[in-house]
Amino acid sequence: MIVFCGIDWAENHHDVALVDDTGQLLAKRRITDDAAGYRLLLDLLAEHGDTAEEPIPVAIETGRGLLVTALRAGIRPVYAINPLAAARYRDRHSVSRKKSDPGDALVLANILRTDLHAHRPLPADSDLAKAITVLARAQQDAVWSRQQLVNQVRSLLCDYFPAALDAFVGKQFGLARPEARMVLTAAPTPAKAAKLTTLQLRAALKRAGRTRGIDAEAERLRTVFRGEYARQPQAVEDAMGHHLLALIRQLDAACLAAEELATVVEEHFHRHPDAEIFLSFPGLGVQLAARVLAETGDDRTRFADARALKAYAGSAPITRASGKKRYVGRRFIKNDRLINAGFLWAFSALRASPGADAHYRRRRERGDWHAQAQRHLFNRMIGQLYHCLQAGQLFDEHGAFTSSPAGLTAAA
Repeated sequence: MIVFCGIDWAENHHDVALVDDTGQLLAKRRITDDAAGYRLLLDLLAEHGDTAEEPIPVAIETGRGLLVTALRAGIRPVYAINPLAAARYRDRHSVSRKKSDPGDALVLANILRTDLHAHRPLPADSDLAKAITVLARAQQDAVWSRQQLVNQVRSLLCDYFPAALDAFVGKQFGLARPEARMVLTAAPTPAKAAKLTTLQLRAALKRAGRTRGIDAEAERLRTVFRGEYARQPQAVEDAMGHHLLALIRQLDAACLAAEELATVVEEHFHRHPDAEIFLSFPGLGVQLAARVLAETGDDRTRFADARALKAYAGSAPITRASGKKRYVGRRFIKNDRLINAGFLWAFSALRASPGADAHYRRRRERGDWHAQAQRHLFNRMIGQLYHCLQAGQLFDEHGAFTSSPAGLTAAA
């Protein structure tokens, strides 16, 4: 007898249902979200024939958490079913739109019973790859938070302190620069900034870690801050200065978190056996390569072919056809983190790879927009990454973009 398990996941408890290959309900139970509940679930599976050699497949609406970790001990296949797909399956059994947690567990078990071939189990990534996933996503979130805070600071400065924008926005990293944060902390209002002396500005720049061009930079900032600009009333200006200080403290924490996480990501990434292959690709630095590895994993059987990986990344177009109507466009259901890293990768590859630059320019000449050409280049690069990982070989510029070195030279 073949048995299938479905688990309706919740924060404090989980409903479990077991069915056989005919759809007969064998057992149902509610377990708690703790070690005792996990042991009860594993005992329940063992009672119905779960063994190390023939584990019972499990369907659940999430792919993370301690429950999933407990289920994946050994070789048990765990299928993460999209909640939207589970809702569509629910309509197959009842049109009354009734819903319950035990009923959802039964629906998930029946999904495996009827359509196991249409779903993929969670990838068998290594522990190191999983650790890189956690760290790379955390670092990416910290970078996004930092940029969001920079945007808030810039918006606030536009309202009352345009001199600060003239002083720092044109620089690399702009308002996220350590000296920008240090100076704005010392003088959060135009009135205070105008009173800063060259000596005070030099001290602030040194505290921020600047070691070269301090005198010239201090003199430039002094000139900018003492320029003629429109001003808010003094009381409003002081209030906005307090608001700026609060934002700067948050920005300091976000910058520190992004830097520390970047260091840890680099340490973990260099220990991965695929690191050399990733870094051989033009445009992929350590942080960007770690993000790509985090989202693709290191399970070689996860994707059936390069097309499957391209669809997962959202770089491959999708076709919608019905009757005489046919539409080919970009994918909306994709891994958003991977496609974000892909656009950065494609943009960086334009300078590092003559072949990538020639490919991008050909797409532009054919009428593609900038984003379309970038997505097409990422689509090609990630297909090449799939091939190199499967073959265990480094990226080859000549083989990737042209069949002859002479053709590549002409394209450059």
